Amino acid sequence: MRTTIVWFKTDLRLHDNETIIKAIAQSDQIIPVYCFDDTEYVTTEFGFKKTGSFRTHFLLESLIDLDKNLRELGSGLLILKGKSEIEIPNIVQQYKATKVFAKKEVSYEEKQTEEKVRDALFKLKCELKTFSTSTLYHAEDLPFSIKDIPDVFTNFRKKTEKDAAIRTAFEAPNQIKSLEIPVLNLPTLDELGLEFINIDSRAVIQFKGGETEAIKRLNYYFFESKCISNYKETRNGMVGADYSSKFSAWLALGCISPRFIYDELKKYELQFGANQSTYWLIFELLWRDYFRFMMKKHNAKFFQQAGIQDKGMYINKHNTQELQKWINGETDVDFVDANMIELKHTGFMSNRGRQNVASYLCNDLKLDWRYGAAYFEQQLIDYDVCSNWGNWAYLAGVGNDPRGNRYFNIEKQAADYDKDKKYRNLWLKS
Repeated sequence: MRTTIVWFKTDLRLHDNETIIKAIAQSDQIIPVYCFDDTEYVTTEFGFKKTGSFRTHFLLESLIDLDKNLRELGSGLLILKGKSEIEIPNIVQQYKATKVFAKKEVSYEEKQTEEKVRDALFKLKCELKTFSTSTLYHAEDLPFSIKDIPDVFTNFRKKTEKDAAIRTAFEAPNQIKSLEIPVLNLPTLDELGLEFINIDSRAVIQFKGGETEAIKRLNYYFFESKCISNYKETRNGMVGADYSSKFSAWLALGCISPRFIYDELKKYELQFGANQSTYWLIFELLWRDYFRFMMKKHNAKFFQQAGIQDKGMYINKHNTQELQKWINGETDVDFVDANMIELKHTGFMSNRGRQNVASYLCNDLKLDWRYGAAYFEQQLIDYDVCSNWGNWAYLAGVGNDPRGNRYFNIEKQAADYDKDKKYRNLWLKS
């Protein structure tokens, strides 16, 4: 019997998941596993948790949903906890597996873990096969090699849209042959060194993890409410569930794929018509791709103060007090404070808000941008390593911005995007 381990990571879905489709095709039986890697629950050099409570709670919900969906097809999810390079080989030996199938990583630490697992499996004569499952455009289909991808997004977008095609999403499997998988046994937040925090009732949306919820949100945003048809006009909003798609949290954990979203969007356009708004969602997914390909190209540079541009920047000596005021929403700049309070109490903030608070930290406080990025890493329910660090580097003037220093006039932004103070009043009231 050819037994394959399917190692789930940030691809917690059955739709459009090449990893599980190929594993089923090339094996007699599969064992789906998820590993709570100790390295994901440490405190970083910046003093923040690598994974905070909001995202971990969302992750636990996503794993419950994945296990339920796997069991309906004759399988289930086996939970491991420890170091991936120890736990994955252990399970390989236990089940006498000859292959491990997993999602391909592109960012620095994740790639290091992948290589450690690969080396440990090699000693067991077990192969690690990886698949790119996170992007709209497949890396192999791009009109340039990774090292030649333009460092300016517009150049990348125009050529990619003209010369590359988007692959069709994979169907979900309809049956899985597995050995009997024990009942799902998840660690508690406490066991992961975290405490449960209730999402504030003022939150734009009460995010719930899992593929089932992701598809439910997509169906609501596209077919039930048709909000997608006004997306370009409303996407800079800040209050309420429907000013933007809110797909980001499910995308970040891979509960839904960009290609699945794209295919559903095309169905929507056939039925209700295409416009600038429907295109703009694809445009945003392309930005997401871009940061992932940039991470592949520049690797660890995105985590260094000088970023990918290696230019000297004036930064104040680290100021813990100023940073703490920024975190707590006590800067006395009401627009910044409202956004930071929302993030602290919900794990979410609008795109408009993120740009403003990042600009304030980099340009007004002149603090090391990486502390901001690391706080977001801990706090955001929709944290995605490539988008987060790529966007922060961009705002700090050390990333993919051809214009350099991207300064936001916060008073003007507040007047433009919250002129009736609806947003600030919502979050600044005690």
